[in-house]
Amino acid sequence: MVITTEKIMEINLVMEALKFMMLGMGVVFSFLIIMMFVLKIQAALLTKYFPAKEVKIAMKPKVSRASNETAKVAAIVAAVQHHKNLKG
Repeated sequence: MVITTEKIMEINLVMEALKFMMLGMGVVFSFLIIMMFVLKIQAALLTKYFPAKEVKIAMKPKVSRASNETAKVAAIVAAVQHHKNLKG
């Protein structure tokens, strides 16, 4: 088996491509890790100096169970009536 200069150059090109791919992926991965830490620090600083205001939730008046059941029955009757009207 004879290794020609063309094959050697082809192997070198593949190795160079793999090196550049690893370098690029390493840079992107490093940037994402650094960005994650910066965002965590930023979140901590923002919550420290600008705390969230407490929101009071107004309570809804309780609906009685009987009126809820009546509404369900009315909806079922209306659906059945509509279905019957569609059939003709």
